[in-house]
Amino acid sequence: MNNNPKKQSNSIFIPVKHLETIKVFEKKSDCDIWNAFNKGDEMAFNYLYRTYVQELYQFGSQYSRDSSLVKDCIQNLFIYLRRRRGELSEVTNIKGYLFRSIQREIIRSIKANTSLKGVEDDFLDGQFQIEVSPEVSLIQSESEVERKRQVKHGIDQLTTKQRKAILLFYEEELSYKEIAEIMNFSEVKTARKLIYRALASLKECIKPTGE
Repeated sequence: MNNNPKKQSNSIFIPVKHLETIKVFEKKSDCDIWNAFNKGDEMAFNYLYRTYVQELYQFGSQYSRDSSLVKDCIQNLFIYLRRRRGELSEVTNIKGYLFRSIQREIIRSIKANTSLKGVEDDFLDGQFQIEVSPEVSLIQSESEVERKRQVKHGIDQLTTKQRKAILLFYEEELSYKEIAEIMNFSEVKTARKLIYRALASLKECIKPTGE
């Protein structure tokens, strides 16, 4: 798994300044980085925060348009992790672990701050809306505006699980195995089938250029 932080044009949080920290950890495995953090290595904690905070914000923003709520949830997550250092279980996929964690934190926060306290998580999960990015290969064409409209329309027709899987696969570039873990599937093939079916549905909504 590539641990290098993605380049972001508009960072919501503090820019990466501690290049030495990046150099120390960028070639290490997720397991080694997590173990270092769990043992109290402050540089490892800083690396985790600066590497994943922007991606967590983008992912969390699919659940809530309240940027303050999303930021608070991210801060709460890292505060929790820091307090629990030395007690945390082993993690071999940091990004997947953090995505699952922020997903739970945001849903918990939404339920705690609204009249949805008694609502099942599946209902809140249904609010998940994907933002179509120009980087998604499906919409890179001469008629990009029209294709983007078609893709957005197609995405709106997908199920919640299909939308989430598409985001994780294309936007976050996660593997089928990682997607299965985040979405709590017992088998990797379930994630693969979900994405294949979602792509088939999207293909029906995208007309060839010139039609």
